[in-house]
Amino acid sequence: MLEDDDTNRQIGDTMAQICSDLGLTYVFKASFDKANRSSIKSPRGPGLEKGLAMIAAMRERLGVPVTTDIHDPDQAEPAAKVVDILQIPAFLCRQTDLLAAAAATGNAVNVKKGQFMSPAEMRNALEKLREGGATRMMLTERGTFFGYNRLVTDFIGLGDMIELGREFGAPTCFDATHSTQLPGGDKTSTGGRPDRCAQLARAAISVGVDAIFLECHPEPKRSSSDAATIQPLTAVRGILESLVRTRAALAAC
Repeated sequence: MLEDDDTNRQIGDTMAQICSDLGLTYVFKASFDKANRSSIKSPRGPGLEKGLAMIAAMRERLGVPVTTDIHDPDQAEPAAKVVDILQIPAFLCRQTDLLAAAAATGNAVNVKKGQFMSPAEMRNALEKLREGGATRMMLTERGTFFGYNRLVTDFIGLGDMIELGREFGAPTCFDATHSTQLPGGDKTSTGGRPDRCAQLARAAISVGVDAIFLECHPEPKRSSSDAATIQPLTAVRGILESLVRTRAALAAC
């Protein structure tokens, strides 16, 4: 979620530099509204108009692509004027009107796989986007429900989803931070296992994903959202270096 300007800049500047050093493409992601919160009292962000202005400023500052999530069809067009990639949240990946509105903008669209969905079922989301006119699509894995208060990553299924994406010309991303969530249940916030983030990311690279989603913050406990799973900004370089080494080792095999 978007933070204050100083924090947004610190995160963006640091990430852009690290990715440049490692020869990686960086996409800045922030939410103008976190519509799916455990509590009605949880912070949600600056809202559509102010939030998009803040994201536009970061795009200009960093000179990198930017993305944000949309939750309502009416948000697709204004967001598409600012961002390079529209993101469909996991819980909304079956919403036909939302997918169609995102596709109609002509922007690239990233759909996060619902925690309740099998990898194979994401074909329906891709077909909806394609029928809506989208030509640039991406899928993102972010864990699957395993009973109550638990997510697991099915790496056999992730491999299947990568193959599905390739059929549509769509790269596959792995969300290494949200996949460590322990969904809230009767609590007022979601728990997590951030210590497993790098481990899952390396495993996803070994399966063959095209991109990694990594949420970070200078002070995770101070983060307005996902404080239980977010990575310290100081840890990111080491994580990304390990992913680069993993991919290089696989290429050499």
